[in-house]
Amino acid sequence: MPLTVKDMMEAANAVVERVDTAFAQQILGQGGLLLDVRDAVELQQSGRANGAHHVPRGMLEFRADDTLQSHDPELRKDRPIVLYCAAGGRAALAGKLLKDMGYERVYNLGGLPDWINGGGDVSA
Repeated sequence: MPLTVKDMMEAANAVVERVDTAFAQQILGQGGLLLDVRDAVELQQSGRANGAHHVPRGMLEFRADDTLQSHDPELRKDRPIVLYCAAGGRAALAGKLLKDMGYERVYNLGGLPDWINGGGDVSA
């Protein structure tokens, strides 16, 4: 039977812990990476969390694979990663993808509004 988005979201949410801004900031203070997986247009429209690194969801596999020339050195398997998007769905799916690729400490912050509502700053 083919997978549905609901199936994929349930699988992602089962393995990627959802965290709040305070926990995310604690992880960042210990050298973790805050990763924005939204599209570039979304960043232009609403800015990004201060200190966030950007890799669009559609390019994540290619940036996360350290065997490829397109690998992003900010993405390391020994570094905790806190993901966010607009509402949390893409962050959950991206988190599961990273876990499937061998990244162990991966967390879903949810969406940019969750960051802001938790007291996080945003830059243009």
